[in-house]
Amino acid sequence: MFLKLHHNMILVMRRGGTIGRGRAKGNFMSQVLGRKQLMVMGAGAALLAVVLGVRQGFGFYLVPMTVELDWSRELFGLAMAIQNLLWGASQPFVGGLADRYGSGRVIVGGAICYAVGVVGMASAVTPTELLITGGVLIGLGMSGVGMSVVYGAVARMVVPERRTYAMAMVSTIGALGPFLIPMVTEVVIGAYGWYVSLLATAVIVAMMIPLGGMIRGKSEDETGVKVQSWTAALGEARKNRGYLLLVAGFFVCGFHVTFIGTHLPGFVAWCGLGAGVAGIAFVLIGGGNIAGTFLAGVLSNKFRQKNLLSLIYLGRAALIAWMMLMPKTEMTIYIFSGIFGLLWLSTVPLTSGVVAKIFGARHLGMLFGLVFFSHQVGAFLGAWLGGLNFDVTGDYNNTWYASILLGLLAAALHWPIRDQPVERLLTPKTA
Repeated sequence: MFLKLHHNMILVMRRGGTIGRGRAKGNFMSQVLGRKQLMVMGAGAALLAVVLGVRQGFGFYLVPMTVELDWSRELFGLAMAIQNLLWGASQPFVGGLADRYGSGRVIVGGAICYAVGVVGMASAVTPTELLITGGVLIGLGMSGVGMSVVYGAVARMVVPERRTYAMAMVSTIGALGPFLIPMVTEVVIGAYGWYVSLLATAVIVAMMIPLGGMIRGKSEDETGVKVQSWTAALGEARKNRGYLLLVAGFFVCGFHVTFIGTHLPGFVAWCGLGAGVAGIAFVLIGGGNIAGTFLAGVLSNKFRQKNLLSLIYLGRAALIAWMMLMPKTEMTIYIFSGIFGLLWLSTVPLTSGVVAKIFGARHLGMLFGLVFFSHQVGAFLGAWLGGLNFDVTGDYNNTWYASILLGLLAAALHWPIRDQPVERLLTPKTA
């Protein structure tokens, strides 16, 4: 019985089929996970692990670089802000290029740009050099190897019913990067200094170049579906209320994770707790993120993805409210971090899955890229407003309260989304 169940779980993917008039003929490919599918999913998971893990570790360079080079923290923060905004702003265009010319080529180009940016950041001696390398080049490089490009490649390999599950499994393995790489970065900086650590990071980033070569091919017009240009895809998305609600809701995700990721150490210090508490908190967030992303994929097979998103945002709001009411002890911070980790990036495969479900995989890179841009705008404001709030009031309370309200708003935005495929996907293509 167990072997039969295991076999049925394996038979979850296929590349697609043809729909003739009245669905008469169908050349359906095997649902078994083939070598090419496994290779693309493995390469995609490794890419996400590196790009997200390296990004998560940049904060460790703030103190040693600003002290040695006599830079302000505002300058370093500005470079990181430019990095995040460019990552988001360029993602729709880069995703569109991947849809049209192939994810592999875009990934190789992005990895090269990313690696050059990290080497340049290590060699930067003026503020302008830091902004160009650590901000512009790394931001553009991360866009080339970012989530919309990777998810687009993975989504095109599997049947629509299993796309969210496949992307969640890729995200689960990819979540090991933010969990492990920052810890290694901290150790290397302590042992050998920030300059050597950045050069070692550039080598790790360069390893993404051959990974891009493993993801070949470009998006094809979906069999049995009416052909659509990228301009028509944008027009279709612009008129879809559910898509617009997704764009608005993902802003909240960016605000939450970046505010907490940037200011949790400061909040912990404000609570009078030791610096080591913040380090343990981030480990708990990273571990929870792995479990949460996996659960999101499993649950997406049983429940509507947009409803799961509503519950995640509602859970975030409730958890933050609980934390604000509780005494600020080490245990409170640990419980908050572990549970919030479950809700951390579990939104990403679910959100991209809803986009793919509504519009198909043909222009997923571009359409999810637009949603991701909204995420990055929220990320910018979460990092900036959190610091501004502290500078003006001496605490983070107002930003925490805003995070609660935004969580409730996102929960309300996602629930009414109509996540059914557009008519174009349901109407057979005529000869």
